[in-house]
Amino acid sequence: MPRTLIPVNDSSTTEKTLQAVLANRTRLPKKLTLLHVVDDKLAYRMIPDFQLEMVRDKARSSGQALLDQVAAPLIEAGFEIETLLELGSPRRIIPQVANDQEFELLIIGRRPGGGEIRDVLFGSVANYVLHNVACPVILI
Repeated sequence: MPRTLIPVNDSSTTEKTLQAVLANRTRLPKKLTLLHVVDDKLAYRMIPDFQLEMVRDKARSSGQALLDQVAAPLIEAGFEIETLLELGSPRRIIPQVANDQEFELLIIGRRPGGGEIRDVLFGSVANYVLHNVACPVILI
């Protein structure tokens, strides 16, 4: 079965993606890797240097809690889940992880209200990932 990566965050898009994964559980690999990227462009410029690491630690802790929360219904449905937590820009980190770790399938949700013109003008993480990974992508 292909190594499968699913980027997640705390959005309704992730919820929709997980519902689709659960609805198609018999057609998907039983082993999935969930990736959450803590966006490093948080308002760090407004935080004093001596507090910066504390803020990053809290963001990592919150990110791991999110991964655990997202993984729970998948585990209950019989999936074997591995989690990855990264710090950086989601549009840069997702393709980097997918390519460097040689994932064979990526499942990613697309924000509602997007579209080709909007994606071309403003970009979207899903659109960027779609065009910068070496593996097939299921876009939900």
